[in-house]
Amino acid sequence: MTDTEKSGTATLAAIGREAGVSVPTVSKVLNGRGDVAPATRERVERLLRRHGYQRRRGRPQPAPLLELVFHELESAWATEVIRGVENVAREEGMSVVLSECAGRLELRQSWLDAVLARRPTGVVLVLSGLDAAQKAELTRSEVPFAVLDPAGDPGEDVPAVGAANWHGGLAATRHLLELGHRRIGAIAGPSRMMCSRARIDGYRAALETAGVVFDPGLIAEGNFHHDAGRTAGLELLGRPDRPTAVFAGNDLQALGVYEAARELGLRIPEDLSVVGFDDLPVARWVGPPLTTVRQPLTDMAETAARIVLDLARGDEPATLRVDLATRLVERSSTARLPD
Repeated sequence: MTDTEKSGTATLAAIGREAGVSVPTVSKVLNGRGDVAPATRERVERLLRRHGYQRRRGRPQPAPLLELVFHELESAWATEVIRGVENVAREEGMSVVLSECAGRLELRQSWLDAVLARRPTGVVLVLSGLDAAQKAELTRSEVPFAVLDPAGDPGEDVPAVGAANWHGGLAATRHLLELGHRRIGAIAGPSRMMCSRARIDGYRAALETAGVVFDPGLIAEGNFHHDAGRTAGLELLGRPDRPTAVFAGNDLQALGVYEAARELGLRIPEDLSVVGFDDLPVARWVGPPLTTVRQPLTDMAETAARIVLDLARGDEPATLRVDLATRLVERSSTARLPD
């Protein structure tokens, strides 16, 4: 949206809902685009006039920047995401600005103020969320945004890109079941994150489908970091009835399980099978190479960036919710349970 100014109180999202159209369609009407049906244009224009939207000449154009916002920036996971956004930015002759929320899933007002001052072409939020006021402010300021791997429910009107987390948890656990394992532990990520809950739901569905009684005592909660994987691994593997296999909610926690197994004198995969989630480059380098569920992080980031650029051009995305496929990658950290 360019060359427009709002003098009323309704957001463009509210006008879109009242008109029964999307925000990009409202943007097209504001900017005089021709690819809007006449009846729709008339309805939207009537509402825009009612709510006091007026054109203003000379509004600054957005800077050729894509803003990429992480809740924390300290792992190879983030590197894969940055690569995807950089790929799109390079093609478009743009630059990428990185922001970090110091582990917070909620964004501070100071971040929003800085974004509005920079006026990027668009924003990709990773594992972060916006409250209603922040969404409205970005919309009023004509800064399009999308959420990558949303921590919570971003809302029906917010573009979001994720992965098939439930299916990944199902595939990981089914693989272990096919190898004969029945006592399968799991290390979840933070319960407030949608992706973590979905992976554990997939784990549970695989057990129940195979007729294995679900034991909540075999689930430990982590935080997607190596240290949490080690702590949870020591807890699970220190039980007298320890699991013979562990599904870790991500690769870093799986590597923590590797460390716990070494401390307890357990061999992988002879004494313990381990499956991770992500398929970071390190999964191929550790010994033994890690069986894991691949989520296409770079592709996910590229998809989110392209959605943002489509919105910036006033084009309506084909869908506001995209979940890319996951798949199991078998390596040497899993083996058949000895008879």
